[in-house]
Amino acid sequence: MVKASATSQTPASYEAAVQELEQWVARMESGQLALDDMLGAYQRGAVLLAYCRERLAVVENQVRLLEDGEAKPWSADAT
Repeated sequence: MVKASATSQTPASYEAAVQELEQWVARMESGQLALDDMLGAYQRGAVLLAYCRERLAVVENQVRLLEDGEAKPWSADAT
């Protein structure tokens, strides 16, 4: 079963989040998870998806700044 701490754990990177999300999807699609485990996997997937969307938005905003000729230092914490 997916533990509550696992659903709130922040991925190390965008790539790590995508890889973990792909693993959860494969496990869910295999049909071998119990119902409670399926719910936990879905919850973790939602966390990972939100993280990926947030990171993509940060990068997209940085690209917009660069395209406008406003080259500013990139920060992983910038939003």
